[in-house]
This record gives sequence, structure tokens and C-alpha cells, in this order.
Amino acid sequence: MQTEGRKNQKQVSSRMTIGDMQYPILKLKPKREKSILNRHPWIFSGAIDKAPKAQEGDIIQVVDTTNKVLGYGFYSQKSQISCRMFEWGNAEIDLENEQYWVQKIQRAFELRKQQVISEATNAYRLLHAEGDFIPGIIADVYGDTAVVQILIKGTENKKELIFSALKNIGIKNIYVKSKTSSHVMEDIEAVSGWAYGKTDTPVVVKEHGLKFQVDFIEGQKTGFFLDQRENRELLRTVSKNKKVLNTFSYTGGFSVYALAGGAEEVHSVDISADAVKGAEENVSLNFPQANHKGITKDCFDFLKDMPENYYDIIILDPPAFAKNARAVENASRGYKQINMRAFQKIKPGGLVFTFSCSQNIDKLLFQKIVFGAAADTRRNVRIVHQLHQPLDHPINIFHPEGEYLKGLVLYVE
Repeated sequence: MQTEGRKNQKQVSSRMTIGDMQYPILKLKPKREKSILNRHPWIFSGAIDKAPKAQEGDIIQVVDTTNKVLGYGFYSQKSQISCRMFEWGNAEIDLENEQYWVQKIQRAFELRKQQVISEATNAYRLLHAEGDFIPGIIADVYGDTAVVQILIKGTENKKELIFSALKNIGIKNIYVKSKTSSHVMEDIEAVSGWAYGKTDTPVVVKEHGLKFQVDFIEGQKTGFFLDQRENRELLRTVSKNKKVLNTFSYTGGFSVYALAGGAEEVHSVDISADAVKGAEENVSLNFPQANHKGITKDCFDFLKDMPENYYDIIILDPPAFAKNARAVENASRGYKQINMRAFQKIKPGGLVFTFSCSQNIDKLLFQKIVFGAAADTRRNVRIVHQLHQPLDHPINIFHPEGEYLKGLVLYVE
């Protein structure tokens, strides 16, 4: 065995040639290949035995201690995640060929065509990073316009191939929305702007037959929170003749659906005056005579001061309170506080739709937090629905970290 091992070592240089391309090699430490064999896409710096001679964002080949090829990924010198895998196995694949990326994007598009896109819905997430086996990129589609966030240097290096693949499936306009955060590589050059084509903003899109204005240039993230689409539809089915409070309302997605379901009265509360204005415009776009009121106020203060036994349904859809693991303790207190307020004030027999989009708060922890809030208010609370992100935000089964949105619908006696 030792002779064979030395033989394998001699056969492998610091670069592997496939076709006309030479890929730098990253070698793992002993017993660190299991997660890659199980197709987890992340390799952390502590798992590396020999780093590749590569630049930030280069495609590299990953091998185990016997020099067996495990797959390919984007290399990073500046992140604890040293490699983000996008291809597994030892097949010789031309990763520089546009067709390789076209096929990946086509597979993602087919899933959406089968399950999401319709005459009634033309706004959806097309690319969900690791969930679609293309790390470091988000692409949301509004009509015939794709709004793209590039998150790592490796994806940026392939952006022209990716944009070309998007055009091939019928995307007419591509807008790049830059994203700045601590985990994004420092030398990404992508800045917000049109990469291909152009259209006026805001655009008006359809979701389950309802209309929404989306300003992806000035708005948060890519302009609209597409991940709540099916949860908004659930709200529509239970809103008839109800008084509904939508906190952290942003541009009023839940509010419009509540009115579509026949709600008697809807209040949209957000700390941002621009967001409240957007909510009012979206309501007017669908229901010009609706009994709706937009309120610009800190949601924590509103929940504290609101009257008791007034609202039949309360929606708690805050931004991510835990941006990183260090923030989990403070975030847990924040989630508990808003849920306690809702439980204390809601009408008997009311429903609370409560969510967390913090990736660092998993489903079990979130349920424990909500349990604590219910226990402290001493009201009987039952879970009637467990909610999550929709199928156009797919969770790669090999990458459970991709499950970031979790929610509960709670019946409060």
C-alpha cells in the first residue's frame, strides 16, 4: 500500500490538466474528505493539507490524501470557506465551456417552469446559490428582467458565461445589484448597474394574480421578498372578515394578500417611511378602496403600545436579527419580545404568523424561542402550520445551511 501511495503522489503535480485548462490542486488533510464525498459544497481552511497555487476566485481541483479527484470549486484566500464546490467526481469536464453553465441554469429554470411560473406569477427566484449548485450568485426574475447579486469572486469571474446563459432562456434585461457584507470577498468588482438591456423602474409584476411594484434599484435586496410568496397565499385563505396587523411590512406583500382574502381592515407598520409608501401604493394598485392604513413607526414600539384584543391576525416578519453567530443571543431576545407582545395583545382565537430569516437561528431554536414567549404570557398556543421558503429557493439536501427561512402559524386561545 505504501508503494502505491508514493506512486500516486508522483503522478500528481500542483496543477491538473483537463483539455486545454490547467487547474490548481487543493489537497485535503486525512479523513477530511467525508463531507465532500457527501457532496457538501464548503471546504473550510482547517481541512486543507496543501493549498493550491491559485488566485482569489480561481477554479481549483480538490483531491484527497491519495490524490483521488473529488471535484471542482471556486477558491478563496480571504474567507474561512476556502472552496465552494460546484462539481463533484473525477469526470473530465470543460468548465470553461458556456454549455456547462447553460445546462446548470436550464435545470434551475425547468424547476421553476414546472412549479412556479404561470400566467398568474411572473416573479420568482431563478438561481439560489448552493441550492442550485452555483455558489455565490442570486438571481431574481421580475417579468423579463433578472436582478443578480454576485457574492464571491469565483462567480464574478464567470459572470459573462452566466449572463449569456440567462439570455439563452429568454431574459431580456440583466441588472447587477451589488451586495456589501462581511462574508463577501473584498475584491469583487461588480457594482450596481445594467449588465444587459434596460427597463424602466419600478416594474409591475404578478404573484398569484396580484400586482406589485418592484423597485430593484432602490429597494432592499433585489426589491421584493419572493421567499414569502406561498406563506402570503396561506394568509389570504384565513383573512376573511379579519382585522390584520402586518409588522415589519416593507412594501406590503402580506397586506395585499390579506385584503385579497377579504380582510375587514389591514394595518401595515414599518420604521421606513419609504417602505410604508410602497405598501400603500401596492394596496392601491390592487384595491383602491381598501380599508388599509400605513403606519411609520418602530415595530417594537408599536407592538408595545397597540391596543389589546383588537387584531385577529398579527404577522411578525422582521429582518434577520442574527447576521452572524455572535448575534444569536441578542436576536433570540428580540424574537422573544415581539412574539410575547403579539401573544399578549391578540384577540382570543387569533392567529400569529411569525418568522425568522436568520440563518444562524435554526428551526428548533426558533421554536424554543417562541415557546418561551408563549410560556411567559400564560396563554394556550398551538402550532397550526410550520412554514418555510418556497421551492424556487431550493434547499440543497447536501447543504442544510441553505434552509434559512422558518415560520410558524400559531393559534392563540
